[in-house]
Amino acid sequence: MDDELRERVAAAGEAAALFNALKHGSDPDVGAIMGPLMGENPEFRPHGDEIPGVVAPIVNRVAGMDEAERRERLGELAPDKLAELEADDEADEHVLPDLPNAEAGEVVMRAAPNPNGPWHVGHARMPAVIGTYKERYDGEFICRFDDTDPETKRPDLDAYDAILGDIEYLGFEPDRVLRASDRLETYYDHARELIDAGGAYTCSCSGEAFSALKNDGEPCPHREKDAETVREEFDAMIDGEYSAGEMVLRVRTDIEHKNPALRDWVAFRMIDTPHPREAAAEYRCWPMLDFQSGVDDHLTGVTHIIRGIDLQDSAKRQRFVYDYFGWEYPEVLHWGHVQVDEYDVKLSTSTIKELIETGELTGWDDPRAPTIRSMRRRGIQGQALVDSMTELGMSTSDVDLAMSSVYANNRDLVDDGANRYFLVRDRDDAPAVELPIVDGDAPAPEAGHPPLHPEHADRGDREVPAGRVAIESPDLPSEGERVWLKGYGCVRYEGDELVFVDADIDVVREGGVDVIHWAPVEEGLDTLLRTVDGDVRGIAEPALADIDPDTVVQFVRVGFARIDAFGPAATDEPDGPNGEEDLLAYYAHP
Repeated sequence: MDDELRERVAAAGEAAALFNALKHGSDPDVGAIMGPLMGENPEFRPHGDEIPGVVAPIVNRVAGMDEAERRERLGELAPDKLAELEADDEADEHVLPDLPNAEAGEVVMRAAPNPNGPWHVGHARMPAVIGTYKERYDGEFICRFDDTDPETKRPDLDAYDAILGDIEYLGFEPDRVLRASDRLETYYDHARELIDAGGAYTCSCSGEAFSALKNDGEPCPHREKDAETVREEFDAMIDGEYSAGEMVLRVRTDIEHKNPALRDWVAFRMIDTPHPREAAAEYRCWPMLDFQSGVDDHLTGVTHIIRGIDLQDSAKRQRFVYDYFGWEYPEVLHWGHVQVDEYDVKLSTSTIKELIETGELTGWDDPRAPTIRSMRRRGIQGQALVDSMTELGMSTSDVDLAMSSVYANNRDLVDDGANRYFLVRDRDDAPAVELPIVDGDAPAPEAGHPPLHPEHADRGDREVPAGRVAIESPDLPSEGERVWLKGYGCVRYEGDELVFVDADIDVVREGGVDVIHWAPVEEGLDTLLRTVDGDVRGIAEPALADIDPDTVVQFVRVGFARIDAFGPAATDEPDGPNGEEDLLAYYAHP
């Protein structure tokens, strides 16, 4: 690389570092700016191996600037980039579209979970969006448990509180919490009114027989029963005089409707399996979701409904009931499904439950499980997930949630508060290497003193004993080569020893000496780090023993993690690891 090109790389690298720092409100990182730098300057690509060494000291200099200095310098170097940032700052703060026909203080929306298990990551989209709209319009957020299927989607008694806990984790609190299984008498009363209005009839046809009639556009022979007979038979359904499959109540629609799915659909059916909730265990006549949900949306004053694009027929079915009662139907917004990358486990409550029951997952908070509870245990903030979900918008097409976006949002939230510590991983494919540090050109210090946080000198340093230390095998230099142990100094690898050279940081600034992390072997904490890809063991520095569980830290050059437990708590966890680790931590992300 000639001098002219080096100067161009330095200028472009400084502009990229300044833009990155201002955009994310944090210090820049060489790795983070390399992609944009090479993408915008393809002529740099042949020199890709040399460029990190050119921009590293520049990045360090930018890290030492405050925001005002960064803005001033970016305006000098790249005014167009500064203008782009300022345009972003002035852009509409709402990533979600305005609700149709919405007035402040009058918006009522509902999340309607089926409590058949704790929530997976995809479930977070509904409360994230509803909660955001509630705040925008000063509206109302209802959580209504649609638990009227005690058989096929049987409720899990622990899931009610688990789901409310997930909503709280996301940063919201429902204004009202309802359980549909508490409201059977309300649905019965409305069914009787519908019968009296000529809008429903009892039917004892088999499913196959009715399906054949429906598909041919022919009426069921029970369709013309008088209201009195229908009421008597419906009351007999309520009294449990029929078994499953013997009798249903149908909404009278248009038997010749062009969409067969809308023809005389079922409003109530018999279920022999008792509901798991004691308060609902005696009921056998249960409403179908379209009837129950439609009635509840009206009675609770819901103004706007969000549902999947695959449920468009639900609104069409419910409108028949609304027309009979003279009700006004809420505004409806449809969206596509959300898919989440990274996980090998399907976004399915039943699948996750099965994997837990067979022991393939340790529980709903296993880091390999795509669940909200898992993300919470990993130390990912609920707001990071909310931001990523709302950024998806309201497209009717299926959308992909990249976990990298959640991680980026979470990094912005936790980076400033997360103190730094060392963890040396001991992996099967890259075992840790243990070496003594010995005196060399100067006496070897007894300990290193790296800062708790590189941007907050006021937090002080931590003491990391040095003697026999562990480093990750990819960091081991060639014989006779030097490395810089962060917070300690420069050492040279000679004859299975690390010979202390000196503590002059200039060897790093001048290039050619890698900076690595390390941990003391004897004083270190045997650590289990649970990750999405499986468990990783290692040695962590002893200063971690002084912090509280549930603290999020950054393991230098590894990533962010949540401290879960120490000592016996780390080994006696009922559903967790059974080794003899001193420290249990859950990995969040890089």
